[in-house]
Amino acid sequence: MAGLTLVGPSVHAQSGDTVPPSTAADDAAPDDVGRVDVLQVSGFIDPILVDAIGQAIDRADTEGSQALILQVNSDATVVGDDVIEDLLVRVANAPIPIGIWVGPSGARFYGTAAQLLAVADVTGMAPGARVGYIGVPLDPAGLPEGVSVDFGIAEDRLRNGSVGLSDARTLDIFKQRVDDEGVPTISNMLQAMNGYEENGVVVATTKLVVLGDGSTRFDTISVVRFSKLTLLDQLFHTVASTPVAYLLLLIGLALLVFEFFTAGVGLAGAIGAVSTVLAFTGLAVLPTQPWAVALIMVAMLAFAIDVQVGIPRFWTGVGIVLTIIGSWFLFEPVPGSSMRVPWLALIVGVGGIMLTFIVGMPSMVRTRFATPTIGREWMIGQQGTAIGAIDPEGIVEVDGARWRARTNRATPLAAGDPLRVAAIDGVTLDVEPLEGAARDYREMRHKSTAEPVKAEPVDAEPTT
Repeated sequence: MAGLTLVGPSVHAQSGDTVPPSTAADDAAPDDVGRVDVLQVSGFIDPILVDAIGQAIDRADTEGSQALILQVNSDATVVGDDVIEDLLVRVANAPIPIGIWVGPSGARFYGTAAQLLAVADVTGMAPGARVGYIGVPLDPAGLPEGVSVDFGIAEDRLRNGSVGLSDARTLDIFKQRVDDEGVPTISNMLQAMNGYEENGVVVATTKLVVLGDGSTRFDTISVVRFSKLTLLDQLFHTVASTPVAYLLLLIGLALLVFEFFTAGVGLAGAIGAVSTVLAFTGLAVLPTQPWAVALIMVAMLAFAIDVQVGIPRFWTGVGIVLTIIGSWFLFEPVPGSSMRVPWLALIVGVGGIMLTFIVGMPSMVRTRFATPTIGREWMIGQQGTAIGAIDPEGIVEVDGARWRARTNRATPLAAGDPLRVAAIDGVTLDVEPLEGAARDYREMRHKSTAEPVKAEPVDAEPTT
């Protein structure tokens, strides 16, 4: 992990504050105290964050840090109970003191991972923060003697609900070791850690200073090292969020459809493949409903049917409806978090898909395949075979390749009939039977112009 070393600001003792009892830590000089590590735990508690917490504990121990503080802001836990049980044991048996601070204001700590508050050494929350939705308290083997996941009278409130600072103080949920006004900043959390003793070692983070006017304040004497995820871990942690995974899924699949109707493998296909892989990496972590993912993929197939003819029609509407349904039910509800795709992401995703497949992609396909530079004009006049009935549309085979085709309603083709390519319209071939086409076309023109047309043999070269 990348570490950033900062010296924390001074912490002032306010009127009415409950000051920790004086210890040897108050007399320690800055050169004599070790640093305190702070790991920022933000977003859903996923395997990456669980590993990050374990690595932070090992690093703090091996590098001689006094303590580790986990700064938590998490709406949900997306790992299994067995993983949380291992983490509970890891935190409870850590060789250094572990503090958990739910902050800053507005932060959340929801899900089974919030049970860490019961086994950490020092805990606190900022005003405006909330904790809860812990589920059924776990009972992992390996906890130290006298340590258990026990929230006392607060358990019933926390199982399927959440509490703020006022209720948390009344229910005695936190081990704040400071005043009853909460822990508004990380500096106050350092103050809460000051004087905590474990295995005969006293944590020294702040020092009480008496000013000339008789007032007092707490100065931070410990160097604080803030740590975050590495860039690679941050990438995979970010894609395991509902809006990012959802938008990557739509973008990736749409680009793959686009690439399918272009010549060669280009930038769009590469970006689409990477986006799709990242999307499924995130969906594998999140509580995803597979049938909803399948629905979105079927929607892309429906879009592709109309894209190949360059005109948004019935199947485009089917694709839009399936995309909306699949998007809404993509994620399973989680206690404390709806886990639905956020409204902004939903509007951007569905709106972008509608613009892409109603306006953008059909226009692109018509333009791309209507230009002579595409190199398919050689097909005009080529002979082929009807794969199925063409009346007026169907599939033909020309020069070993299958194409979507249409013919004049007056000259339908049966399966297996020979035919000739008369013109190319986008990615659709205009075809005619080898015999009878010229006469039919001339008769139609004769009827439309009411002018006599000189009869010619039926095997005359057709007009293209």
